[in-house]
Amino acid sequence: MAISAEIRKEKGESFSPWKGLLRQYELTYVIGDERDLIRLRTNYRRDPVYLYPVRASRERVRQMFLHMLGRANHLRSHPEFYNTLTNTCTTNIVRHVNELVPGRVHPWSYKVLFPGYADELAYELDLLDTDLPFPEARRRFRIDDDAQKVGIEDFSRAIRRGL
Repeated sequence: MAISAEIRKEKGESFSPWKGLLRQYELTYVIGDERDLIRLRTNYRRDPVYLYPVRASRERVRQMFLHMLGRANHLRSHPEFYNTLTNTCTTNIVRHVNELVPGRVHPWSYKVLFPGYADELAYELDLLDTDLPFPEARRRFRIDDDAQKVGIEDFSRAIRRGL
């Protein structure tokens, strides 16, 4: 199971960070099988994708999952606009983390505002379950190459190979 906070694109619409500042996109949570959500990014969009182990108990992971489902349901009845600075994939994850552990992640860090740094921030805050130096952890937990080499039946196992 995977959950992704993202813009709700309409037919023919593409993402622009500038439009994201001007209330042009609705925010949505996409919930689906990891073969659908992660494989879309690894095998079709050809994005670099990382699957980091998190330093959290099963109960904390369960609580976060339930918070995310609650947020998804809330958005269904109370729609919100995506905002490139304040209501993104990363800022929503930060909100969920801070609901479980208040103040754990500072929401105005540039590493929150620029999602390409989110994994580095999680590493610095000791949220990732690894003792590797960050550059090595990034290499080890990058999964797109493995994901592109297997079929849909072996997908979950393949992206966890070596973890």
